[in-house]
Amino acid sequence: MNSKIKRSILLIFGWWMFFILGFFSKGNPGLGKFKEYQEWDSWTAKFSGGANIPFLMLQLPQIILNTQNLLAGNNTALSAVPWLGMLTGLLGNLSLLSYFAKKREKEAAVVQTLGVVSTHIVLAQLTMAEAMPIQYFVATSAVVTIGLIVNCLYYFGKLSKTVWQLWEDVITIGGLSVLPQIMWSTFVPLVPNSILPGTTAFGIAVAAIIMARTGKLSEKGVRFVGSLSGWTATLMFMWMPVSQMWTNFLNPDNIKGLSSITMLLSMMGNGLMIPRALFIRDLMWLTGSLWATLFYGYGNILCLYLVNCTSQSFFVAATIGLISWIGLALWRDAVAYGHNSPFRSLKELVFGP
Repeated sequence: MNSKIKRSILLIFGWWMFFILGFFSKGNPGLGKFKEYQEWDSWTAKFSGGANIPFLMLQLPQIILNTQNLLAGNNTALSAVPWLGMLTGLLGNLSLLSYFAKKREKEAAVVQTLGVVSTHIVLAQLTMAEAMPIQYFVATSAVVTIGLIVNCLYYFGKLSKTVWQLWEDVITIGGLSVLPQIMWSTFVPLVPNSILPGTTAFGIAVAAIIMARTGKLSEKGVRFVGSLSGWTATLMFMWMPVSQMWTNFLNPDNIKGLSSITMLLSMMGNGLMIPRALFIRDLMWLTGSLWATLFYGYGNILCLYLVNCTSQSFFVAATIGLISWIGLALWRDAVAYGHNSPFRSLKELVFGP
């Protein structure tokens, strides 16, 4: 991407931040606390929904490039796209879709749905290029279809509690099985290539589900098992920057293959969900969004800057934008809840009101 396009994107990003800060810095002395709360509730929902734009811009170029290569008969080029990593991301999106559908967070659920659909399109392209085994794609397609239907029916109140609970059990077992395997595989060949972490976690997950459903666990234990699907999906996405940083550490030259614009879009997409997660006091959501914003988006921008793969102006703009956005989220949340300090919001998030 040439410097003119980068400058244009930076200019748009700068004006966007200027507009947001300017808009919310206007005082409304005549409005009561309840209206402040309602306004910020509405805006955080819009920000969360707005995350669709940068996330779509992240996936769309890959879809277009894959289409061009397929039409040109260049199937080999699609082999560079890791289908296993894409599949992991899709499963994470599907698990989080169920989490947000249950919480009735429409905008966040739409973001995850977009992630599921766009990733499935990429996997379909990889299958057409014979870069992904067709049997895995068929199985994935079945899971995606069932998952989207189940979540849609549940969101609109058309699904029985029993079926929904069964679906939650499935994604809990799937998430707990996949996460340890991904974490282990990151460090191969420093550790032996083995499926033991995944199979062990699968056995533990099945046992936990059976105990929860047969009344062998306390009420607190049942709630803990019920929260596992959301946390495992979040941890999958949280592991992505760890994996990327580890790759950067082992092969510093590979950093040059990263796109600073891609990392900026990732930072913006995850960052847009921070205010909503903080506002509804969702520790899991905020943890995942903040982690991805800081360590995947901004962390890789920092790495690119340190190896002189991006300009100082780009790095400074990203840094100022990130700090301003997080500061804005904390400040406006404190105003909405009538707190004197923004740190009160963080305390409530972790320890409750």
